[in-house]
Formats: sequence, structure tokens, C-alpha cells
Amino acid sequence: MLRPALVSFGALTIITGLAYPLAMTGVGQVLFHDKANGSLIVKNGQVAGSRLIGQFTEEPKYFWGRLSATGDYPTNASSSGGSNLAPSNPDLKKAADQRIQALRKADPSSTTPVPADLVTASGSGLDPDITPAAAGYQVRRVAKVRGLTESAVRELVQKHTESRAFGVLGEPRVNVLELNLALDELRP
Repeated sequence: MLRPALVSFGALTIITGLAYPLAMTGVGQVLFHDKANGSLIVKNGQVAGSRLIGQFTEEPKYFWGRLSATGDYPTNASSSGGSNLAPSNPDLKKAADQRIQALRKADPSSTTPVPADLVTASGSGLDPDITPAAAGYQVRRVAKVRGLTESAVRELVQKHTESRAFGVLGEPRVNVLELNLALDELRP
């Protein structure tokens, strides 16, 4: 009775613990190489970041992403998770108010309402995308700081706006890292 159990255990360990993971890794590398390796964006031989993980900045010359609730520092990929604060929690309102103040300070002439995704965190705290409205809200600030025309920056936002998947799934979105990297290539 013991021998068949050990042989079965050994065979299943090799199949499910070694052969299957190696086969799936190989298939992923062949068919989905970019995605299997983290969807990294490389600029000038250096990894600038991942298309899948938000990059935190509050420099006025860049577009800002969503807030992050990932522990020690924003967009900490090893500590993914939401704040789990209820809408009635004063800490949630405090964080949103602080972000609104930072956005207003960066662009004091703006009187338009701040889009919700600029003052709230996503469920993972790592969301790399913002809505076109959130990008549009920041166009004036970024254009002014960089000495560009608003129309040039707005056109860049439009180029980097991704539509719904298959035309129906999700919402239009703008990847903040890709937009900021493209912005660095523009000259005033």
C-alpha cells in the first residue's frame, strides 16, 4: 500500500510541480513574451517601468496617476491592496482633500471639478491608468510648466487614450507612464 502511494505522490509532484509549470512558462514566453515578463517599458536601455503598475509622481511637469494605498510608499508592488476605508471614514475624506489641495496648488488657476479617479485609490493601489477626463484636467498645468501649447499636450493625451476592449469592455483609459514618457520626447 505504501509503495503505490509514494509512486503516485512522486509522479504527481513531478507532473504538477515541475513539468506543468515549466511547460506553461515556455508557452508564455513563446506566445506572450512581453506580458510574461511584466510588460516592461524600456527607454534608452533602461527599464522605465511596467505598463501594468502605476508610477508615483507629484512633479508638476508630469501627469499624475491615481492615489495608492500600498503601505510604506505609493505604488509599492510588493504591498498591493486597497485602503479598505468606508466612504464614511474620515481618513478617506482626509486623503481625498489632501490630494485636491495638492492638485489645486499645482494649478491654482483651475476651477473645474477634480475627477474622482485623481483623488481615490483603486482596489489594488497599483492602477497604471487614469480616465481621459483626469488627463484632460491636468493638460493646462503640464503644458504651462513645460512651455508647450495646451493643444499639443491635449493631442498627446488623445494619442495615448485606449478605447474599450473589444469596443464594449471597460472604459477608455490613459496609461500615465506611457503618456509621461511620450511627453518627455516633446520639445517646447
